[in-house]
Amino acid sequence: MTQSRHCAGCREERVFEQFHAEPASCPDAPDGDCPEWACTVCGDALIIGLPAPVYFRSDSIPNATRAA
Repeated sequence: MTQSRHCAGCREERVFEQFHAEPASCPDAPDGDCPEWACTVCGDALIIGLPAPVYFRSDSIPNATRAA
């Protein structure tokens, strides 16, 4: 599987491939869909599809200590 992305190492648009040749064969992902992609020219890696971080406001957490 391949896709075109901007490569920071090459500083231009390049083709990226997944590290695992067989679809859904990644041992690091529960569903086998590997998030690691490598530039076919320089080898720089991208991690694609990580979950977004979750942020909490301090007033939404019960008993949160607040600075006075």
